[in-house]
Amino acid sequence: MTEANTRAGFVALIGEPNAGKSTLLNRMVGAKVSIVTHKVQTTRTRIRGVAMEGQSQIVFVDTPGLFRPRRRLDRAMVKAAWGGAADADLIVLLIEAHRGLTAGVQSIIERIANEIPKGQPVALAINKIDRVKAEVLLALAQKMNEAYPFAKTFMISAERGHGIKDLREWLALQVPEGPWFYPEDQIADLPMRMIAAEMTREKLTLRLHEELPYQLTVETENWEDKPDGSTRIDQVIYVARDGHKGIVLGNGGETIKAIGQAARAEISAFVERKVHLFLTVKVRPNWQDEAERYTEMGLDFKDGDA
Repeated sequence: MTEANTRAGFVALIGEPNAGKSTLLNRMVGAKVSIVTHKVQTTRTRIRGVAMEGQSQIVFVDTPGLFRPRRRLDRAMVKAAWGGAADADLIVLLIEAHRGLTAGVQSIIERIANEIPKGQPVALAINKIDRVKAEVLLALAQKMNEAYPFAKTFMISAERGHGIKDLREWLALQVPEGPWFYPEDQIADLPMRMIAAEMTREKLTLRLHEELPYQLTVETENWEDKPDGSTRIDQVIYVARDGHKGIVLGNGGETIKAIGQAARAEISAFVERKVHLFLTVKVRPNWQDEAERYTEMGLDFKDGDA
């Protein structure tokens, strides 16, 4: 295959928190590369997933959800999201069918109009279409296209897979001609250490109560491939308070044990080998103000400056 007949480009998925961006990314790539939970703001980094469609390589940038930032970490996440959008060849704005044109979506559209380079195609993907009737969908599509001249509108269900093929095929034709960026069988460009940390953080987020997941982060401190074909992974969970440590550990260590088992099973399936996972919980009251933690998350600490 020559460079002349191949295409490759970056597609940024943007939208409000919980619009379904991570689910869409995983569906497009055909494997789980992005953390998916029912809690908002779970994606913290610009995770790149790589999908092949015909002779096109589509590199998806799953950006953190766009919201009104309050904390330093929030500000860094939102800056990363807009950076990912501005650098992409195409943008897909994902909205929820049952929520429609919210104030948050209106704000995103205004920023697209003001900050995204002219001529950069922006497609609209109306997600969770199974939640509303056809006439509501058509009215929403019309209203959205009156608010912004989208290059194309797609009706999809990221969770069920409806409309995904049409969207992927259209994107494959839109990305620029040129050589592929990654080997054909590569599905993500995040280091395995970071993907493994994200998988553990997902299990923590699913297991713990409302606020705590935003007060913790996970880092892979050590990754050792053993001669017997297995891998030893040591991870540290940073929490902000002593009380949080107790919650993460649980009664007699029950919670951390369950989280470790779930994370180990998922990491093992992803790397296709036996994994020995060791988790440690450390209290760091100011971890959200430490530049090193942001680097581990793939964020720029300076982007969090007020």
